[in-house]
Parts: sequence; structure tokens; C-alpha cells
Amino acid sequence: MEIRPTTDDDLGVFVDTLHAAFGRFPETPTEDGGVWWSALEMDRNLFAMTAGGRPVGTAGAYSFELTLPGEILVPASGVTAVGVLPSHRRQGVLSSMMRHQLTELRDRGEFLSVLLASEALIYRRFGYGPATYTQRLTVPRHRAALALPRARGTDDAPVSGSDTGTIELLRRAECGKILEEVYDRYRRTQPGALSRPHRWWASGAGQPPVAPAPRYVAVHRDADGVPDGYASYAVDGDTLTVDETVVTDDAVFTALARFVLGHDLVTQVVFKHFPPEHPLRWQFADFRAGQVSGDTDWLWVRLLDVPRALTARGWFMDGELVLDVDDPFLGEQGRYLLTVRDSKADCVATDREPDLSLDVSDLGSVYLGGTAPSTLVRAGRIRAHRPGAANLADALFRAERPPHCLHWF
Repeated sequence: MEIRPTTDDDLGVFVDTLHAAFGRFPETPTEDGGVWWSALEMDRNLFAMTAGGRPVGTAGAYSFELTLPGEILVPASGVTAVGVLPSHRRQGVLSSMMRHQLTELRDRGEFLSVLLASEALIYRRFGYGPATYTQRLTVPRHRAALALPRARGTDDAPVSGSDTGTIELLRRAECGKILEEVYDRYRRTQPGALSRPHRWWASGAGQPPVAPAPRYVAVHRDADGVPDGYASYAVDGDTLTVDETVVTDDAVFTALARFVLGHDLVTQVVFKHFPPEHPLRWQFADFRAGQVSGDTDWLWVRLLDVPRALTARGWFMDGELVLDVDDPFLGEQGRYLLTVRDSKADCVATDREPDLSLDVSDLGSVYLGGTAPSTLVRAGRIRAHRPGAANLADALFRAERPPHCLHWF
């Protein structure tokens, strides 16, 4: 079996092979684009080939920026389009492609990769760990009243709901540039968010509102008329479903939530990709109004260079930990002294006794601050070698706010 890179001439075969791996047929491209594969980077994709030259497996990668804690933007490969034909599964094809891809990413000088896992059992063994989470919030309209805020707030943290802006209702086809600009401002400050390169918006490669599917978009503008948030939605029967709500602060989210919750002739509003720990549920007069479902993992993270990854992100307290990190898929193990001073980290190899021993996939899970190390200690995934090590790790790895990722790829 040979693993080889693809070229632009391979696009059709690549798409057909991947669809065959999942037992599906490619959709018919629309006049305005809208098919996910229009954003593929063919110079970053791989074929697994039989000795006879037949492609039996695919793997790809996108070039993204990932926002780390501390509002730090770093390159990240978004692994995608991974599939093996049913006739060649359990023959080592997938492992060979993933090992080849990880080696290639390192050769490009990259220190982390991310993916959305179709099956959770598959990607842990390749060193990926779930790092952001998402859920669905369903609100019956008859219980959707928002309580008046009781706190006064401060100049630095205005009370959610104290909004001085306006909302304009547009169609998706009318506001592509606004969506792109607002999303780009949002993702630069949200830990766990990925960039959406211009070609995604231009070709409609993705799910709504990136795709050109008909949608109404509630665009929020600040007091100066500058767009600073949007909610993309559609109504089907008696249900209004919000694809995503992208905002630059909580007050704008509240204003957009109030707008969609006040829509006539629907009995419920569904917020897809609702961020865990979001304050909206606390703003309902009826605390039980919002019904959470579909709580699931979203972005998975894989560290390719532990010292570079740990020194890249921002930190919010001082301290030091010795981490013993096992990477069984690549056959590597390293022990690192992580020292944080004045929001910056230093990470070097050490022979000191470890504070924590963990798999590289679990380090990926805690990296963005969305999974507490102590949770994984309690689950038996991370081993703490001294009292207090897990609590110190919790404090060190926390982010300024929970990481969240909206982008589908």
C-alpha cells in the first residue's frame, strides 16, 4: 500500500472515494456553490493506494487559525475527509494514513491539529482528545420571558440585556460580507474558535450560514451602526431553529435571543451549537424554560510538539508542573517542566519526578481549558503523583472563559 499526496486533478476521484467509504453519493453542486468539498486544499490531502493503483482511503487537512486562551492565534491543521472503503477496513489503512499525516504536519513545522470526530472511539488512539463541547437549547415560547437584570454592572462588564443597539432583519444572500466580518471579530477573542477563510464564505462550503441555503439573519448593530452580532435562523412548521449566534459580547447575545424568542407563529425556538455555561438560561424568568439536549463533544485537539504548544497559549496564574506525557501512537514519551510566570510559560525536558502522568490525547483535552485535569484524574485517565497536583493543574490550565467552536469542517 502506498500513501501519496493528491493534486487538483484528483478532486473528483477523492470526493467519490470518500463518499463510497461512507456509503453515500456526492450531492449535486448548486449554481452558487455550497458543496463542502469546494474548500478542500488538494495539496494537503492524501490517498491510500493499493499495489494496483486503486485509491481505497482518503485523508485531508485544512489550513486554519485556532484561538488559544489569552486571545492568541496560532496555525492549526483541520483534519477532515478521513475514510476507508469498507472492503479495506481493519487492514491498517487508516493507521498508516494517520501516521503519515501526523509526520507530514510536523515536517511543515506545525505543533497542533484539530478535527471533528465522526466516532469517538477512533481518534483517541491517534492522540486526539475532545477539547470543546456544544449542546442544543430548546425553549418553548410560552415560557421564554426574560427577567429584568438585577445587577447594575460596570463599565468593563455591562449587564446582559442593557443593549443600546438595533437589529435589522436580512436574508442570507444580502449579508455575506457582514457575516464574514462579524464572525472574524468574534473568533479572534473566543478560545477554541477556528477561522473561516474567505474561500469558505465565497464558495458556500459548509453548513448554514456559510452555505448559501435560504436563511433569515438578524444582524445586530451597535450604537454607531457597526454590525457586532448575528443570528442565522429558519422556520420549519412551528419551530424556529437558530443555526448559530455569533456576538462580540453578552448584551448582544441577549438582544438577539430576545428577538428570535419573540417570533410570531412558532411554539418553540431551538438554539443549535449553544455554548455550555452560557448565562442565557439564568436570564429566563422560568429557570426551567431552557431544555438542554444533544450535549456532545465538538473540537478535538492533538498536540504534535508539547513544549511549543504549551508555550504558545496564554496563562492566568503562576505555577509549575512536571508532566509525563505518553504518545503511544507515535511511540514517544517525554517529561516536561512547565513553568508559568507573568502569563508566559516555559516548557523544557526534565528528569524531575512527575506531578501528573497523562496520555497526549488527555493533554489535548485540557489544553484549551474546557476540560478540568481533576476530572480526568477522577476518571482514572490522568495519574496525579502528589496531593494538590490536580487542583494546581485545574488553576493553571483554565481559560478566561470556556472554549467553544462553531465551525463545521
